Amino acid sequence: MMLVLGIGLVIVYDFTNGFHDAADMVATAIASSTMSPGRAIFIVCLFTFLGPLLGGLAVANTIGEFVDISDTSSHLAQSVVLAAIMAAISYNLITWKFGLPSSSSNSLTSGLVGAAIFALGSNYINWGFSALENGHLEGFTKILIGLAFSPLAGFIVGFLMMKLFLSILKRFSSKSKKLFLFTQYITVSWLAFSHGTNDSQKGMGVIGMLLLANNMYSEFTVPLWVILLCASSITLGTLFGGWSIIKTVGFDIYKVKLIHSITDQISAATVILGSSLIGAPTSTTQVVTTSLMGVGAAERPKHVRWMVAGSILKGWLLNIPISFLLGLLYCFLITRIF
Repeated sequence: MMLVLGIGLVIVYDFTNGFHDAADMVATAIASSTMSPGRAIFIVCLFTFLGPLLGGLAVANTIGEFVDISDTSSHLAQSVVLAAIMAAISYNLITWKFGLPSSSSNSLTSGLVGAAIFALGSNYINWGFSALENGHLEGFTKILIGLAFSPLAGFIVGFLMMKLFLSILKRFSSKSKKLFLFTQYITVSWLAFSHGTNDSQKGMGVIGMLLLANNMYSEFTVPLWVILLCASSITLGTLFGGWSIIKTVGFDIYKVKLIHSITDQISAATVILGSSLIGAPTSTTQVVTTSLMGVGAAERPKHVRWMVAGSILKGWLLNIPISFLLGLLYCFLITRIF
């Protein structure tokens, strides 16, 4: 029963993840008036689906193995995983309700840590500190570094990329606009592919943990049906995207034109895909948003609405402790109910 419930919750999580992040991927394209919402969503859905199928399993392995549930009872292991996924879903829905960008990755990992500490103790978490001393990234350290530094990397890459494009644009005439319009389709596709590759693997990692907890496999494994299930769920969520967030990302941070949209998408996709290749989970929302801040800062720093950026930052800072507490609370309730 708990296995079926857990898989069902992962489907809901992936749906809310895609629902939440759809706006981040298309916001700047729509705000720059270069792509209709329907066309943008179609492209994003297509490449979001392809990302999980072609992007490997490095992130799923990181998520699925940083809490050791192999030597625990099936009941406790399932309780931890269910609590984490419920914490992530709850935070996704709360922030969507208020039209605020948030990190599904932060919610899931923080909820998982909170639940694991309550039910199992900190010794069952692979913190990765000893591996870091030997120059290796693994466990919670890899997750923390990926989530903490990817927004900063997004800002830096966005800033540098915009400076580069501004110097290149001086050599182009107005007739070259058609080239940039075509480029917009490529960059939106690349960003969607990167998002699908990274974000869908988190759900895969959770189902892999559930299968291990139910003794379906002797070690952590992500079968093909899980990949297809998560790819479909996150794509469906993207199709019904959270449009209230488009206003925050696309219109409230910086006045977006075609060149800003392209630069933001290239910068964010580069950071997200790079993180996926090393198995570090990232937040599409955070990377897209900070990339746009970097783009604006490179051109006209005074025109960036830093007050809006500050309110988004506060939401991110609350993300981790609230999700941690939700994971702990849900784990307490689940262990009492079942």
